[in-house]
This record gives sequence, C-alpha cells and structure tokens, in this order.
Amino acid sequence: MSVVWTGRAAKHKKRAMIQMKKMEPGQTGVVEIALLLTLATIWSSSFGFIKVAVETVPPITVTAGRLLLAAIIVAIYARLRGHRFPAEPGLWPKFFLIGLFGNALPFTLIGWGEVSIDSGLAAILMAVMPIATLVLAHFFAENERMNPARIAGVTFGFGGILVLIGPDALSGLGDEAVRQIAVAGGATCYAVATVIARRLPKMPTSLSSAGALIAATALILPASLIFDRPWTLSPSDESINAVIVLGLFPTALAYILYFALLRRTGANFIALNNYLIPCLGVIWGIIFLDELLNWQAMLALGIILTGVAFTRIGMRKRG
Repeated sequence: MSVVWTGRAAKHKKRAMIQMKKMEPGQTGVVEIALLLTLATIWSSSFGFIKVAVETVPPITVTAGRLLLAAIIVAIYARLRGHRFPAEPGLWPKFFLIGLFGNALPFTLIGWGEVSIDSGLAAILMAVMPIATLVLAHFFAENERMNPARIAGVTFGFGGILVLIGPDALSGLGDEAVRQIAVAGGATCYAVATVIARRLPKMPTSLSSAGALIAATALILPASLIFDRPWTLSPSDESINAVIVLGLFPTALAYILYFALLRRTGANFIALNNYLIPCLGVIWGIIFLDELLNWQAMLALGIILTGVAFTRIGMRKRG
C-alpha cells in the first residue's frame, strides 16, 4: 500500500513540477504589466536626462559617471543575493566586449548625438535596435536566419531612419545628420552586445550585468580622466543631478527591474519595450524639454515601429 501511495505521490509531484515550469515563462498580469510600464518609463526618461547632462558635462564623462554609480549598486545587489563570478576562462573578455558595446560606447554615442539633437529624436532612433539585432543574428547566430517578415522589418526600419534624417541631410552629411547617425550607431551597438551576450555561460542575470557594468566602467573611466579631465569642468547643478539620476534609475534600477520581469515573463514580453520606449521618449521631450515633433519625425516613428512589428512576427516564424 505504501509503495502504491509513494508512486502516486511521485506522479503528483512530477505533474506539479511540470505545471510550475509551464507557468514560469509568459505569465502576465497586473503586476507584470505594471513592471513593464515602469521599466519603459525609466528607460525612456534617460534620453531627457542625457540631454540635460550633456549641456555642461562632456558625453564621455556623463557615461563614466552613470556607469560608475550603477556598477557599484548592481555589484552590491548581486553580492547581497549571494552570487559570485564563476572562475571560467574567457569570461571577463566577454564581459569587456558586452560592456563596450552594451554600455560604454552606446551611452557615449547617444550623449554626443544629443548635444545638438532633441531627446525625442534620439528615442525614435533607438527603436532600430531590435532590427539591427536581426541583421547581426542572421550572420553570427545559429537558427536566426532571415525570413520574409524579418526582411520586411529591416526594410521598414532603415526606411524610417532615412525619413527621419532626410535625404537632403544625408547628401550633405551636416552636423545634425552625423549626430543622428551616431545615435543610430548606439542602437546598433546594443544589438552587437545582445548577440555577444548569447554566448555567455549560464549565470544569474544580475551577475552578468554586474560584470558588464564593471567592465564598461573600467573602459570608459580612464578615457574620461584623460580627455575630459573632470576636475577642470564647471558643470551645472542640473547636469550633475541628471548624471546621478541616470546612474540610479535608467542604469542600476532598470537592470534590477529587468531581472525581476525577466524571471516572471521571459524575454518576449520585455521586447514590448521596443514599442513603448520610443513613444514615451518623444512624450517626455515634448512635456519637459519643450521639444517639437514635426510630421517627418512622426512618420519616421510610425515606419520604424512597423518594422519592429515585422521583426516580432519574424521571430515567431523562425527559419
């Protein structure tokens, strides 16, 4: 009798574990939607704070300041959770590559771009990140080949960039066009980091992010000290506060919220940020920085988001 009962108990336990595994990814409710909106709000606000920060602080030093603060916070967070870096050969070179392309370089490019372009335009340009990821994944990742939906997404995405920058600006490549291209280059850097991150060994996401932030800080801080000499600057209180906010919220806190949401829902749900961030970034620029959005930018936003929608369809139809 006890043997039969034990067998039944084992079957029930096995079924329960299977059900739990099925429930883990993709579960969305009020809490998950609230987390997603909070994350999108924080990330989209970064473009406005960058605009304020670079008014009196050079972009390299803005990047160094926010990364240093975020690296300290996320490293402490990972340590409090009991996580330690695995002693694996080649791990830190990957961290440095992710830190370079995922943090140091794009933060600097976006900051340099926003010296003369609106934060809302920067937010729109960042929407090309998932599209650029598809292009890179086609060449560097297995089972991520182009299909008709993905090709349509790439076409719409880059068509939107052309509309936003404008053919006249491209023909002359004036200062504003170059800075817009720099921001789009920052989005491409994020895509490169995404492809590299897929090659990391399995570890807690808080730990991998701490490693990337530490590596990024080690890369950008010497550049700030050498080229900007921060001790000689005279930043405004607004710029200093903006750098602190960038480190605390769009970098450190956003990473922590990202971890929580990733565990609850999975990557596909978080990818909805690709629609929310550009739209919210434009709204914050209009409300808080008195920026104006012309018909050209609105059209470009619609075209790029259409491209993002096609990339989402293409991701579901692998092959």
